[in-house]
Amino acid sequence: MREIVHLQAGQCGNQIGSKFWEIISDEHGIDAVGQYHGNNPMQLERVNVYYNEASCGKFVPRAVLVDLEPGTMDAVRSGPFGLLFRPDNYVFGQSGAGNNWAKGHYTEGAELVDSVMDVVRREAEACDCLQGFQLAHSLGGGTGSGMGTLLISKIREEYPDRIMNTFSVVPSPKVSDTVVEPYNATLSVHQLVENTDETFCIDNEALYDICFRTLKLTSPTYGDLNHLVSITMSGITTCLRYPGQLNADLRKLAVNMVPFPRLHFFMPGFAPLAARGSQQYRALTVPELTSQMFEPRNMMAACDPRHGRYLTVAVIFRGIMSMKEVDEQMLMMQNKNSGYFVEWIPNNVKVAVCDIAPRGLKMSSTFIGNTTAIQELFKRISEQFTAMFRRKAFLHWYTGEGMDEMEFTEAESNMNDLVSEYQQYQEAPAEDEEDFAEEEEVMPEEAVE
Repeated sequence: MREIVHLQAGQCGNQIGSKFWEIISDEHGIDAVGQYHGNNPMQLERVNVYYNEASCGKFVPRAVLVDLEPGTMDAVRSGPFGLLFRPDNYVFGQSGAGNNWAKGHYTEGAELVDSVMDVVRREAEACDCLQGFQLAHSLGGGTGSGMGTLLISKIREEYPDRIMNTFSVVPSPKVSDTVVEPYNATLSVHQLVENTDETFCIDNEALYDICFRTLKLTSPTYGDLNHLVSITMSGITTCLRYPGQLNADLRKLAVNMVPFPRLHFFMPGFAPLAARGSQQYRALTVPELTSQMFEPRNMMAACDPRHGRYLTVAVIFRGIMSMKEVDEQMLMMQNKNSGYFVEWIPNNVKVAVCDIAPRGLKMSSTFIGNTTAIQELFKRISEQFTAMFRRKAFLHWYTGEGMDEMEFTEAESNMNDLVSEYQQYQEAPAEDEEDFAEEEEVMPEEAVE
């Protein structure tokens, strides 16, 4: 079996993570205390990817729950699925990181990280064939961003040949919880660029938009947003958890999706998303899923894929459907919108199909795009970062924990380099033609003057 060790850090990570475990437990027929009540032998065929089987037939998530304050953990433990997780796998401090990246990465987090690594090591050693790690966290707070990236670098040191995959909730322009988000996010991106193999960028603003526009929820709660994130996480990991016509695992995904090692920030999407009342008016077909999944409004990161070009795309279909139809639809999609795919990577859409649909749907699809438009997200953070850093606002909170200003400057320039790399590949082929077109446009205007 190709096992995965799951980590969740900080308040956001623990809430998304717990929701993810609720959804996949439901899919595998496992109840809130870890007993199997399913009716399909396929549910147990690869259950070991995420669960350890304890004595008396109880399935225990291979999950490590981390936080620097006890509050979130208590909420998970007293929640409906609190008894599912192994009690030793809750690792928490008492002081909290106070939205401060430096506390999570250098002071408070560094004190706790060894006990977390002990738990991770124990989980990894119990695996037959460890595939990799996945971390759910946010980049705006202190624990998820600071301690999350610290954990990534520690795990990278110890398991350099395993896949490191993160679900990172990126701060968005309209939904800001704290004023120092741009600092925390920039310092985190600096780490993620170097130390992860694939990062799924999820963004509260995009999730709010989906809830408002598509799902017609007038006042979405965090529960609604987390649900969207967790169905996407469940979709991305489907191929690992079930046998299907075409299998994909984290490593295949990375090999197909990452043309250059630094450009591994993906934009996830999910289909079908429909408002509660209007589901019965839509046909769930492969063409319908395909068109909906490439919709810019369905993307879970607040950047418009029409402003960039796709380097690579991976699509995971779930449900009983014809492989031939899937391939035809994908080819049609590429031919129709060839301008939005870079032409120097031929066949840059990878498809996986799994026979088991999610609960309550006949078929669904999960979208993972590596698009140069993701630079909008980094640009946005960078602008906010520069505005504060120029005046050294809030900096004393970080230097007080022993950080150096140089580290901020480095992180900033690393993120700006990332943006220019995306830009470079976006313009890669047709530069000469564009220059020529611009010259032509300028001529007549001058004549008019």
